[in-house]
Amino acid sequence: MSNQASTSTSGIKTKQTISNNQTWPNNSSKANVSSSSKGARNLVSPIIPDIREYLFKLLVIGELGTGKTSFVKRYIGVDFALKVLNWDENTLIRAQLWDIAGQERFGNMTRVYYKEAVGAFLVFDVNSPQTFNAVLKWKHDLDMKVCLADGNPIPCLLLANKCDSPKEGSAASPEVLDKFVKENNFCGWFYTSAKENINVEEAAKFLVDFAKTKTFRDGGHAGKQRYHKS
Repeated sequence: MSNQASTSTSGIKTKQTISNNQTWPNNSSKANVSSSSKGARNLVSPIIPDIREYLFKLLVIGELGTGKTSFVKRYIGVDFALKVLNWDENTLIRAQLWDIAGQERFGNMTRVYYKEAVGAFLVFDVNSPQTFNAVLKWKHDLDMKVCLADGNPIPCLLLANKCDSPKEGSAASPEVLDKFVKENNFCGWFYTSAKENINVEEAAKFLVDFAKTKTFRDGGHAGKQRYHKS
């Protein structure tokens, strides 16, 4: 059985778990625990490495009817929630997916929705060429409203969704999609199907890993984006 103590600095939570139902400050590397007076002895608790916690806000954008909500529900289970990822022994990531949930009908999204995002999924329907034609509109809107602390665009992963259906237009050609994402500064693309659970976990892991790399490179300041002024 264990207790946990956590602190927060620069948006990073550092957690230590101490055994024997004792909780120590983060700057304590050891503690003495006394037994009864008979045969009393001092026990030194092991040094436990700090666990870094990150909250990653990931957007899910694209035209109405492309399967955004289904993608989120397949990955997390609800429209707006956290998925806790034990990335490695020293890193815990809480992935928070924001689904615009029908608000795409109002055109450009507000800055509040984009605020502090560290990555985005841009979804189109492989069976609907017009949704692919709208992809660059969404990418431009995203890049104009939020960026990383270093001024670069946040990572954006293109999802060719509903891949269990017949593919039409550009969606039918992986070579065309390869060229498209390179020319328009996407971090990559995946064929996905929320219905058949194709590449949902793989795509999410790819974007989280890409965002994590960017965050660590910038000194661990997750969610420290600034806005482009209109």
